[in-house]
Parts: sequence; C-alpha cells; structure tokens
Amino acid sequence: MLARKSIIPEEYVLARIAAENLRKPRIRDRPRKARFIAKNGACNLAHKNIREQGRFLQDIFTTLVDLKWRHTLVIFTMSFLCSWLLFAMMWWLVAFAHGDMDPSTESATNSTKWTPCVTCVRSFTSAFLFSIEVQVTIGFGGRMMTEECPLAITVLILQNIVGLIINAVMLGCIFMKTAQAHRRAETLIFSRQAVIAVRNGKLCFMFRVGDLRKSMIISASVRIQVVKKTTTPEGEVIPIHQVDIPVDNPIESNNIFLVAPLIICHVIDKRSPLYDISAADLALQDLELIVILEGVVETTGITTQARTSYIAEEILWGHRFVPIVTEEEGVYAVDYSKFGNTVKVAAPRCSARELDEKPSILIQTLQKSELSHQNSLRKRNSMRRNNSIRRSNSMRRTNSSLIVPKVQFITPEGSQSASET
Repeated sequence: MLARKSIIPEEYVLARIAAENLRKPRIRDRPRKARFIAKNGACNLAHKNIREQGRFLQDIFTTLVDLKWRHTLVIFTMSFLCSWLLFAMMWWLVAFAHGDMDPSTESATNSTKWTPCVTCVRSFTSAFLFSIEVQVTIGFGGRMMTEECPLAITVLILQNIVGLIINAVMLGCIFMKTAQAHRRAETLIFSRQAVIAVRNGKLCFMFRVGDLRKSMIISASVRIQVVKKTTTPEGEVIPIHQVDIPVDNPIESNNIFLVAPLIICHVIDKRSPLYDISAADLALQDLELIVILEGVVETTGITTQARTSYIAEEILWGHRFVPIVTEEEGVYAVDYSKFGNTVKVAAPRCSARELDEKPSILIQTLQKSELSHQNSLRKRNSMRRNNSIRRSNSMRRTNSSLIVPKVQFITPEGSQSASET
C-alpha cells in the first residue's frame, strides 16, 4: 500500500521481502518411502508388463485358489452349468440320431414295438434335465437309459468321469480357499510400535507378538530382515536389499513357545545393521524392518505365516513394553488392552558402537536416571507431606469454627451474669 503511493520505494520493499524470505528457515518434509510390507502383512508390490501370461494356466489349480471369491464362485457355477449344457446337447443328438424325436415313434413306443435310447427324452429341455440327473445322480425315475444304443452308454460313462473331475477340482478349490494359511494369521498380532532399550547391558531392538486363539502354533519361529536401498562400491543400486538379522533366543532350535504374548529381542551388536545408528540418526534412516512369524497350525496342520514391518517412525528409542501377564487365582491372565503400551526408561542416546567403545556412557545414563528417580520420589514425598499438613490445618480451622463462644449479659443493677448458650 505504501509502495503504491510512492512513500517507500518499491525497490526497497522487494529487497526487504527477499531478505525476510531468506532468513526464514524452510523445513521440507522428507519424502516418505513406500513400505515394502504393510502393517497387516500385505506385500506392497505390483507386477507389471508380464508377457508370458500362459504360465498361470499351466498351474490352473493355484490360479483358481488365488482368484477373488466372486470370480471363483462364477467359475464354479459356470463349470457345472456348461457341462450340463454340453452333455444335454450330446444326449439330444443321440436321441435325434436314433429317431426318438420322431412323433410317429411315440405310438410305437406305447405298443412296445420301439425301444428308445433314453425314455421320455423328446426335446432339448428333457435332455437337459436328464443330463443333470446323470451328473448329479438325482434319479427321479421318469427318464432312464436302455441297452438299445451303445453310443448312449459311452456318453454316460464320459459324463460320469467329467463330472467327477469337475467336482474334485472345484470342491478342492473351495476347500483350499476357506482353509488358507493367511486366515489363521489374522489372529497372530504384533505390536504397532517397536522399541529400543537396554537389556542385560546391551542395546536391543524389541517388539511384542501374541496369539489370540487357544489353539497353538507348533514349531513357531521368528525371522527379522532389514530392507533398505543400498549402493555397491561398483555403483550398482539395489532398491530392495534384504539383510537377515539374528534373534536373541536362549533355545538352540530357535523356536518359540507362543502360549502367551512374548517380547522378541534382537541384540544390536557388530553383526546388526543397526550397530552404527544412534537415536538422532534413527529418524533420518530410510530402512524397514520386516518381521516374519512362521509355524504349523495345530488344528489343521497347515503351515501359516504372519508378517509385519516397522519403519523408523515406528521405533521408540528409550521405551520398554509394560508387563501384561499376571497371575490371578492360580491362572495366568493376559490383558490385551495393554498389548502395545510402553513406558519410558533410561537408555543412552548413542549408537551401539559408541556404547561398546565407551561403556561408561551406560553407567552415567543409569546414574542420571537413578538420581532423577530419587528426585522425583523426594518431590512426591514432599508433595504428600504438604498435602497432609494442609489437610490437618483445614481440619483445625473447621473444628475451631464449630466452638460456641461465651456471651455475657449485664443487668441494670450492674451485676454481671455469664451463661453459655
């Protein structure tokens, strides 16, 4: 407004605006990397430009199982319907070739001088109904075959064989879709966030896993992989570089007994990809930790697999999971409402490498946490003491207000009499 009225030169205003924009720090959000594995275990991967589509038809059973339910039900219905129509056409041709469709043969059939291939088949509708009766083995009794036509016997055998194959394939496909392994994985849960804290004097990456069903997972094992974009010394860019990291398990077989929720721990040592990452560097890391739980379903014997992943924003440094298993009246109870709850604990903010090189950092951190804990206890005790003193003072005041004062009455003769009211 002032520049337009020529009170302040326009060049000065533009220069001032440019200087103010330079002084303001511009914070740009780092582009978020796409997850390789979603939290529910689905793979975030799209297959494009597949030229050899015929390979899917070579394994037709797996293709049918992998289809969506609506497509499977359409194929299930159309396979039976098409087979009924196909053999209905064949039965109609057999009857037509034998002359069963001729109206003049109806009177001859009644006089037992003419024997048709199939009784009571005089149209395509009746042939279609007979085809359904043969393949589904209904047998209403109105239509039946005779030994007059060997071709009809051949068609009957062929339809029975084709019907059995269709039943086996389609019913097996429906059974496999209902008993798929990932259905059991819906009741295997992981904590929404992972934590990094000190356990047994070492920095550890930890997360919690649990099973909501009473039926157990036999021979359950947990694997952890780090997925990140790396560049080799030769300049080759690997967009999805997978690195296995060990899981701390005291059992030599590396299997877990998943009868109650467990905290899976990975010790950050020299073999770990997290060895050089500190708390400040964690937010800048472009990595993803994939957790894979595998086992055999106790009730069905099918191998199942549950997956999830943790990115840098979902890893809490200096936290620990709260205990959720308690003993109540001789029974261990699990409170799943606290499944993902964490509490802050003392943990060094440096990397595991720095912690190994300078063990005194851990001692100093623990001493500071102990001092802060003692100070908090002192403050809490002092607050309780002050509150108790205030309560006692308030009670004294209330008691003093309830005391009835003495009143003196003066008579006209000048004598005084005191009475309590």
